[in-house]
Amino acid sequence: MGSLSPAERLRQARIVLQDRGIASPDLLAPEIRQSWDRCLEAGLEPHRSPELLYAAGSVLDEARERHELTRRLALAEMHNLYHQISGSNFMIALGDPAGMVLDTITDDTFRTTADAKNIRAGGLWGELHQGTNALGLAAAMRAPVTVHGPEHFFTTYGGLTCNAAPIFGPNGEIAAVLDASSDCRSRQRHTMALVKMSVRQIENGLFREAYRDQLVLIFHTRAEYLRTLSAGLLAVDGEGRVLAANRQAQFFLQGLPARPGHHFAELFRTGFHRFLDEGHRRDRVRLEDHEGSSYVVAIDNLRHACPIHARKDRTTPGAQAGFIAEDPAVRAAMRQVSGAAARGVPILIRGATGTGKELMARHAHAASGRSGAFVPVNCAALPESLVEAELFGHAEGAFTGARRGGARGLVVEADGGTLFLDEIGDMPLPVQGSLLRLLDDWTVRPVGGGTRRKVDLQLVAATNVDLAEAVGAGRFRADLFYRLDMMEVELPPLAGRSDFAAIARHLLRTIDPGCAITDEALEALAGRPWPGNIRELRGALTRLAIAVGERGLIDADHVGAARTAPAPSPSTLERAVIDRVVATWEQTGGNVAETARRLGVTRNTVYKKLRNR
Repeated sequence: MGSLSPAERLRQARIVLQDRGIASPDLLAPEIRQSWDRCLEAGLEPHRSPELLYAAGSVLDEARERHELTRRLALAEMHNLYHQISGSNFMIALGDPAGMVLDTITDDTFRTTADAKNIRAGGLWGELHQGTNALGLAAAMRAPVTVHGPEHFFTTYGGLTCNAAPIFGPNGEIAAVLDASSDCRSRQRHTMALVKMSVRQIENGLFREAYRDQLVLIFHTRAEYLRTLSAGLLAVDGEGRVLAANRQAQFFLQGLPARPGHHFAELFRTGFHRFLDEGHRRDRVRLEDHEGSSYVVAIDNLRHACPIHARKDRTTPGAQAGFIAEDPAVRAAMRQVSGAAARGVPILIRGATGTGKELMARHAHAASGRSGAFVPVNCAALPESLVEAELFGHAEGAFTGARRGGARGLVVEADGGTLFLDEIGDMPLPVQGSLLRLLDDWTVRPVGGGTRRKVDLQLVAATNVDLAEAVGAGRFRADLFYRLDMMEVELPPLAGRSDFAAIARHLLRTIDPGCAITDEALEALAGRPWPGNIRELRGALTRLAIAVGERGLIDADHVGAARTAPAPSPSTLERAVIDRVVATWEQTGGNVAETARRLGVTRNTVYKKLRNR
């Protein structure tokens, strides 16, 4: 048997299974043989089509609610994984620990196949329901597994290759299972590696969420890997007691008691409070463990978890960027962006209009530590004939209307800082080629001649369209898409975020610090679909603040009235006054109190004029 190829050994194994009802130990990988044995013991017959079982809608809803946090984090990673797996005929699925499918993302070419129709939300894919399959087997083994073609117990699934890995919660229990399945012809060797990376990202998100009110130490032996998936995470309380360690932390600290109940001092040679003091003075600290290994360490939640040690201001994630980030999926996206920016990796931000893509880009700029400018460019707003000249600059006389003396271009303006290309899906194809050349050698040459110039910048792109679909339609270059897609995050729509109330209150404080809103009013607002997302919410809150005037409290009745009330008509007799009030209000960023102060009038007067604009 030793001279047989893997494919021949598998063919022989299936013959033995069919003729003798035995899983041959000499022909199969141990995990597949053991799974076949369990299927045979359960009375499953390999050549019979398995019964397709689906949970009732209420059972699926309850399971999704029970695993809400895991789903939020996983869905963001599933979208990333979907775009990372090139080719076609594949799907990404998330299952609960028992093998029930919670969510799927399916490629168009795979969606209509018989196999894809079987793998859908509510489907029961435990090993004893659907035989040997990756999703069910990974849960049973508590380990990643690939099930290729005929390794599936049931012949009907012989055309599939499935890669699955369990997602472990901070308590060591399986929280879910992530699966990437394709037809055998589209099998890709790197798929399992990508699945494992996604799983680790989700696990780290679960870890941080579980210990968001405690200190989380992020550490690695090499500084450049501190914000990557290979970093260790260690949670401790304010007194230094160990609460949990992720798998990478356990690997780094093997041989040491990195377990709950032990103390920081049992792991590291530096005292805990001395470590905290040093952590307040600098972003990164050097620590040496009792085995002699040295680490670079950063601390999450230092101010929140240990207020007694808060000697300098450390804002919560997103605060410096000017937006709320209490939703787990948004926090996970911010951490991914921070890690990518720290390493200078191009970042692609996806999301519908108004979800905060530019704010996330500004967070990337802050996380990069660059001292240069943040230069935003709306690719959709630039005239097609001038896009290249605006980006890369132009020599004097390069074209009709060129500036005297030429222009150095937006890319050069961003040198040492961040270039944010918004709506990059609308960039003309010829300019896409020039951008690709920039990514290749990081040099620019002005339109119309001149010497090439080296630039050093962080590139962030954003779009509200599906770039993979645009590539397929010939509207976007595939090679540029792959270069931009090194780190992709997707911002959820406002209606799907768990921090709606916090967002609304934050926006209202920027609109009018003297205005408040009741919980009932927030609940009424949260029930709306918000197709315009945060931008639409800001407009609605502005109108509500104007409506309540100096009373300063928005309640549920105001929200209900605002939904149906017609827009007021401006008074032509007061047009000049209204225009001045509106102009001042816009200059102050919508701050009613500051507008009133500048104009020397009462807030109520400002409200009246704004109401009549």
